Amino acid sequence: MRLRPALDLLAQLDGLPEGDVVDLGCGNGAVAADLRARFCVGGARRLIGVDSSPAMVAEAEATGLYDLLEAADAADWAPRAAPALIFSNAALHWLPDHARLMPRLARLVAPGGLLAVQMPRQYGAPSHRFLRDIAGAMFPDRFTTADWRSPVMAAGEYWRLLSPLGQVEAWETEYVQRLDPSPDGHPVRRFTESTAMRPFLARLDGDEAKRFVAAYEEALASAYPALEDGAVLFPFKRVFFTLRV
Repeated sequence: MRLRPALDLLAQLDGLPEGDVVDLGCGNGAVAADLRARFCVGGARRLIGVDSSPAMVAEAEATGLYDLLEAADAADWAPRAAPALIFSNAALHWLPDHARLMPRLARLVAPGGLLAVQMPRQYGAPSHRFLRDIAGAMFPDRFTTADWRSPVMAAGEYWRLLSPLGQVEAWETEYVQRLDPSPDGHPVRRFTESTAMRPFLARLDGDEAKRFVAAYEEALASAYPALEDGAVLFPFKRVFFTLRV
């Protein structure tokens, strides 16, 4: 299920001009095989991975699927030559100021090429709202209103932002995921602990983190009740857009 939004975005893409394919925020290379199979068969074009984490770049390199990998921040990265496609899967929601970021990325693409982006838009869901509410209540000296803002906009806002630059398609999808039972806590907490929870836990010591997690788990149990087998249903919203420049 984690890869399905990327594949749904990929299915909308066709008709690329000459140029490289860039996997922006490539992480460990989860989408590399699908990007290569779709656009880079027979060396038709290079597949380039970009990620701000050297550890992720090393993992992506181990796949052997990229022609080039770069450790760089998407906020100021620039290609050596205009790519045919900049594809970003669940990465740009970590960066601020999308009103500046997205047009900047669009202007890097070759004429006739595509900017294709998919991001979580889960800011208002209980899984994410509880993190902000509980952290603010338990540790008001540690968490300010700056922690309560999301840079991710509604699909229509991306359409309005980018339509002066080309042909835009924008949409939102809510995926209902079944999360397996976990012996180590609520399944939604296990899902968010490596992503949305990280900035909160980074500001807490060991004892504080335990109290925070316990309060979060209690809230999750009411919002995401367990099915008979201990699994839970977890609706998760994503925002997508493609821009042909």
